[in-house]
Amino acid sequence: MPKILILNGPNLNLLGNREPEIYGHETLSDIEQQCRQHVKASDITIDFRQSNSEGELVDWLQGSIGIVDGIIINPAAYTHTSVAILDALKQVDCPIIELHLSNIFSRESFRQHSYISPVANGLICGFGAHGYLLAMDAISRLVSDKEES
Repeated sequence: MPKILILNGPNLNLLGNREPEIYGHETLSDIEQQCRQHVKASDITIDFRQSNSEGELVDWLQGSIGIVDGIIINPAAYTHTSVAILDALKQVDCPIIELHLSNIFSRESFRQHSYISPVANGLICGFGAHGYLLAMDAISRLVSDKEES
C-alpha cells in the first residue's frame, strides 16, 4: 500500500483566515479531509503534517527516507529561503511534487524563485486547495510508474 507524505510549511495553519483573497477560505483541516476523501477508494495512505518550524520539516523529511513512496510538499515561505529543506529532499529516493495554493509566478519577484523545484518531479501552483487533489493524482501516477520500472 503506497504511503504519501504531505508536508505543509509555515503559516498554512492559518488558512481560511490568512489573506483569503490569495489563499482561499478553506482551512488546512478542510484540505486534509479533502485529501483523505480523495484517496478513500484507492490503496494509498497519507500522512498529512504541518509545521512552522524549518527544522521539524527537515526532521520529517529525513524520517521519511525508505518509509514513504512519495512526497507532496507545500513549503510555503521556505520555498524561497530553505537550502536545508532542499538538502533533505535530495536524500529521499521517491517522487516529489512541489505545491503552492497561489500562482507564485504572478506574485512578488522574491516568490518566483524556488529552492525546491530543482529536486521536484513537478510543480502545481495557482489552483488553490484543488491543487492538493491534483498533486495526489500526480504523485499516485509517479509512484505507480516507479513501481512498474
